[in-house]
Amino acid sequence: MKKYNVAILGATGAVGSELLSVLESRRFPLAQLKLLALEVGTVISFMGRDYVVEEATGEAFKDIQIAFFAGGSISKVMAPEAVKAGAVVIDNSSTFRLDPDVPLIVPEVNAADLAKHKGIIANPNCSTIIMVLAINPIHQHAKLKRVVVSTLQAVSGAGKAALQEMMTQHKELLEGREPTAAILPVAALAKHYPIAFNLISQIDVFCEDGYTEEEMKLVNETRKIMHVPELAITATTVRAPVVRSHSEFINLETERKLTATEARQILAQAPGVIVQDDPLQQLYPMPTYTTGKDEVFVGRIREDTTVPAGLNLWVVGDQLRKGAALNAVQIAEQLITQNLI
Repeated sequence: MKKYNVAILGATGAVGSELLSVLESRRFPLAQLKLLALEVGTVISFMGRDYVVEEATGEAFKDIQIAFFAGGSISKVMAPEAVKAGAVVIDNSSTFRLDPDVPLIVPEVNAADLAKHKGIIANPNCSTIIMVLAINPIHQHAKLKRVVVSTLQAVSGAGKAALQEMMTQHKELLEGREPTAAILPVAALAKHYPIAFNLISQIDVFCEDGYTEEEMKLVNETRKIMHVPELAITATTVRAPVVRSHSEFINLETERKLTATEARQILAQAPGVIVQDDPLQQLYPMPTYTTGKDEVFVGRIREDTTVPAGLNLWVVGDQLRKGAALNAVQIAEQLITQNLI
């Protein structure tokens, strides 16, 4: 089997660490590995070998065939440099997701779009990936008319510092002290709120119409991935005091009525999806039990009796796994399978 020279930009972060875990667990055909980040000189152990983190420069991508970008504003500058050096970039930032010349890929949904790539491939937002895995199979059978999604997103999705702050806040509150908050909802903004024992109905900054950037990612990215530019989608995203795995309540209207039984059968056969739905046995997806899993879990499947053809779904998935690192590695695997690299 042919092996590939791989670089990870952002190797010291949460997504970078998860990328290494996924590459190892899936036995990705690695020839050489290069780790890049701001923390130059950091030593990371991977598969019995120590790697020294290097500086991200255009020269660093020489002889690299696949470059995973873990996210951040650096993508705008470094992705074109990596492509010039001969690498195919799989980028986890929002920089290129809505660029019409850049494929936005969830392999189980639109792997064929990879053939259009010009050196950069965008990895969707974590919440978008989790949602489209659950709703695209329904769309293929009954054609979606409208999607209403509300998310409860884990704090680790905001980074390691936010997660540590939540842990500190829980300790402060349990000790009867006022919790300190300096990160959520958005670190760059002037006002911050504690997430411990709390919900924050803001993820990312607000747009002029009252929606947040995170909510519009769910709308615009879903339309692009599923090739449904006119699909009616509305979203509300909420940060929840959960360590890992995002949860989404999704209400669907379809052109053709599906019963809950039919929906379960469709989703049970869908790639990357596990149906976990037995209300009488209190079986339904929960973040605690989906963390570290590759699949997206769907439960609470029931008909919406207020419309002629509607369904309710409860969807939970590990946002660092399938919502980021696993999806990126699956994109690379598809490039290999389709002989596009």
